[in-house]
Amino acid sequence: MHILKRTKILAGVGPATNSHEKIEQMFDAGVNGYRMNFSHGTYEERDRQIEWIREVSKRKGRPVAIVEDLQGPKVRLGVLNDNHQEVKKGDILTLDSAAEHNGLTLPMQYNLAEKVKVSERIYLFDGKIRTHVTEIVSATAVNVEVENDGFLMSKKGVNLPDTDFGGDIITPKDIKDIEYGATKDIDYVALSFIQSAEDIQNLRQLLVSNGSAAHVIAKIETRAAIQDGVLEEVVKVSDGVMVARGDLAPEVGLEMVPVIQQKIVALCRKHGKLSIIATQMMSSMVDNPEPTRAEVSDVATAVIQGADAVMLSDETANGMYPIETIDAMRKTILYTQENTGVARLDDALFVDKKMPIRHAISHAAVSLASEINAVAIIAETKSGATAANIGAWRPNLPIISVTSEPRSAQQLALSFANRSFIRPDNTEVGYELAKELAERNFFELDKPFNVVIVSGLQPGKVGGTDTIKVRTIE
Repeated sequence: MHILKRTKILAGVGPATNSHEKIEQMFDAGVNGYRMNFSHGTYEERDRQIEWIREVSKRKGRPVAIVEDLQGPKVRLGVLNDNHQEVKKGDILTLDSAAEHNGLTLPMQYNLAEKVKVSERIYLFDGKIRTHVTEIVSATAVNVEVENDGFLMSKKGVNLPDTDFGGDIITPKDIKDIEYGATKDIDYVALSFIQSAEDIQNLRQLLVSNGSAAHVIAKIETRAAIQDGVLEEVVKVSDGVMVARGDLAPEVGLEMVPVIQQKIVALCRKHGKLSIIATQMMSSMVDNPEPTRAEVSDVATAVIQGADAVMLSDETANGMYPIETIDAMRKTILYTQENTGVARLDDALFVDKKMPIRHAISHAAVSLASEINAVAIIAETKSGATAANIGAWRPNLPIISVTSEPRSAQQLALSFANRSFIRPDNTEVGYELAKELAERNFFELDKPFNVVIVSGLQPGKVGGTDTIKVRTIE
């Protein structure tokens, strides 16, 4: 059989890939989803990119996902004179959203005075300079004491591991971007700096009110989001979770990130939700044509943990070798999946032995497919939930999903082991697709062979999956 990636690739679109040619090269190299970072770029650029992506996808006959990544309350320094400021341990800096750079008074792109409290930590330059709040000076300014020597640069990120944003994480810019995305062919919206399940529910309400059918991805990058009880609730109410390691590391400490990543992937598998590992997976390839050994190991680890997708950001948005990076990631995924299995989930995750019916059916289908040596599991699905639930059990064979909904097919492009096809609803659509793929030599096998088909008695009905069939393709 033609080997399909079970762990998918999500790649950023940016200046380095802002052309129809590059979009197509990314597709051919193995991209399953395109991430658009709404911290940068214009709507006119997004319009063109969406058009290019859908044209390539339609022409080549493989659905792909488009992810709108919202900026959120991203806290950054403003513009510094000469783009530079030396600081030393013990310096008192004034961070002022209404000021320009003047000595130790630094401009901010966000009003910290409205959120922070005395003694809370503020990490500048993505964690390189550590400070703590000593005084709220005015309605727009706070004083902080520097804890280590170093330097600062313009517009670098600021992390606030102790600060409670009080649910105020969807900014006016985000709302404008949500309204734009609702009028476009967007499959997922990723929310930055979430702190609770309520943040996800607020975004979902905004999407519904704007007529968007996009799914919601929770980006885990704050200390509040990983607290006991909070993280699992976030997973439950989301459609997917992104381990946003870049901002998570300075928030919680570098040493905690690998364990948090493993926990998030496990929870997503438990609840049948999409899991994405992001940030610096192959960052050296921004400037180099080959990844480091550590980066290859990082990607392989995500595959072994059972992540649905691994993400490239700067590597493909701004890097010198975007296509080579995708190719290196694809090769790593394929070799890993063919030479080792996905890690088994800890039984302690399943303290509640009562399994929802849809999960039980999916589990049974995966077990049956293994027992009879089926070549694929075919999921007849409307919303995509059936195929995603089957993927949650991490089978080592393809999941062929067939749906009448283009949006569902595109969303499933990032789901583990899934290959989606769009066909009209009917009672034999799964079997007919299996025969069609066999005639196209998709399976690259001599007949006969078996497939397991998961379906419902009422084709096209959401939530109606209740049947498992074994069909022989001759």
